[in-house]
Amino acid sequence: MIVGNGMLANRFSNYKYDKGKIIFASGVSNSGNLKEENFQRELKLLNETIDTNPGKQIVYFSTCSIYDDDLKSSPYVLHKISAENLIKRKAEKFLICRISNIAGISNNPYTLLNYFIFNILQHHPFTIWKNAYRNIIGIDDVFTIANDILQNALYINNIVNIANPFNYSVSFIVKTIEEHLSKEAVYTEIDRGVNYNIDISAIRLVIDRCNIQFPDNYLSLLLKKYYHSK
Repeated sequence: MIVGNGMLANRFSNYKYDKGKIIFASGVSNSGNLKEENFQRELKLLNETIDTNPGKQIVYFSTCSIYDDDLKSSPYVLHKISAENLIKRKAEKFLICRISNIAGISNNPYTLLNYFIFNILQHHPFTIWKNAYRNIIGIDDVFTIANDILQNALYINNIVNIANPFNYSVSFIVKTIEEHLSKEAVYTEIDRGVNYNIDISAIRLVIDRCNIQFPDNYLSLLLKKYYHSK
């Protein structure tokens, strides 16, 4: 069963008729959202989904921004923590996947890459934090890792991080997008941001078993794969 209709829901579509697992991929898609009613709507749907599906495994997608000192107290991250706590408190069986920034085909203007790409293409000025780093992973790699975990019944009733082994500075991300689009970005830098660590030791064996590669040009490969028509 799948709850949601966005990029994650579409990629996990083969679980649509799975009677034992619920892919909960519905919720607030804008990490900058400040409207409490949007958060409450997701929590209400999550609570109802758990209550009406006793015994089924709830698969929930949280965020690795929990580990970022600059973002961990944001309304979005605090909401994700509330959702995690709700699942841990009420679900009989669950898997919480904390995911970093996903690269993939999506009409959501609030994803990290879509935001930068749109502004660069439109020659709109924007601001970046010159000390900030972000972790980016392709949607297909997210699916491959999560699917392997689910099919092998790993980490039941646990939280697992799904992310790239490497973070990228925001300035490097913008530069790589500029090269991909052959367009120059218009931006200013402010002295903010930090680097942070995402522990992916739990999925190292999964990455190796699935032969997922994170080469030096991984970000460029993601742009070519998912954003070739931009």
